[in-house]
Amino acid sequence: MSVSAFLEYISLEKKYSKHTIKSYEADLLAFKTFLETEDISTELKLVTYSEIRTWVVYLIQSGNSSRTVNKKVSALRSYYKFLLGIGSVEVSPLKEHKALKTDTKVALPFSQLEIKTLFDSDIFPKNYNGSMIRTMLQLLYFTGIRRAELINLKDQNIDFSEGLIKVLGKRNKERLLPLLPEIKDELTLLLQLQKKLKIIKQDDFFFVNEKGKKLSNSFVYQSVKTYLGKVSTKTKRSPHVLRHSFATHMLDQGADLNSIKDLLGHSSIAATQNYTHSSMSKIQEIYNKTHPREKNNNLK
Repeated sequence: MSVSAFLEYISLEKKYSKHTIKSYEADLLAFKTFLETEDISTELKLVTYSEIRTWVVYLIQSGNSSRTVNKKVSALRSYYKFLLGIGSVEVSPLKEHKALKTDTKVALPFSQLEIKTLFDSDIFPKNYNGSMIRTMLQLLYFTGIRRAELINLKDQNIDFSEGLIKVLGKRNKERLLPLLPEIKDELTLLLQLQKKLKIIKQDDFFFVNEKGKKLSNSFVYQSVKTYLGKVSTKTKRSPHVLRHSFATHMLDQGADLNSIKDLLGHSSIAATQNYTHSSMSKIQEIYNKTHPREKNNNLK
């Protein structure tokens, strides 16, 4: 069974994102290229685990991190799971494979002071691009929206009268996100500016450049990295860290985990719990202030 059939399956049936599909395709084709260079059959259903291990060793020796190698093997595992499902193979060669151990790297969220400084400072250019980037960063932080969700947001997805935006998330799952009056006003002003400048939008995408073109992943990433770099010394500055900061600050202010899960569009609470470590200092502070034993000590 061809790789193209698998890619069609994860696109139409599994509803994977275009980014994920492209990544899987690249990893599978890279694996086939490796097999060719090693004079191994490129018919993937005939590949043995020993040959896959040779590829894994090659990836490691080429300088790939354990996390990257695991991601590439995951694409291959999904492909064999597909072959197993349609009866092309009787057993996956990766059945007994164990992922490489990885170092857990915690992306520290931005502090509330850093976020306040970002939006209170006069660091954005006084032109369309500056206004658009500022509003874009506000939406990322104030709603916890994913980068891809923001890029694909269209004019009709924003209900200004109700103060809601409709987001199409992973696996095409829709969810509604509330808009604070502050960000709703900023979105309104940006829309008015687009009309004033007579920007003709590509397919009605809300966030576009001056030529009306849809924003790229790299543009959004670089914008976050550049402007957060003006107010923070943290090395990890990305749209995901802004999303992380949104969840952490919500937790700090007393929001329950289930509500945050729904806002983030997570399918399970386990994914949301990845954000709880960042609030441990806040939890410790509350614990010290409210625990009966600590209160009694303060009365002495």
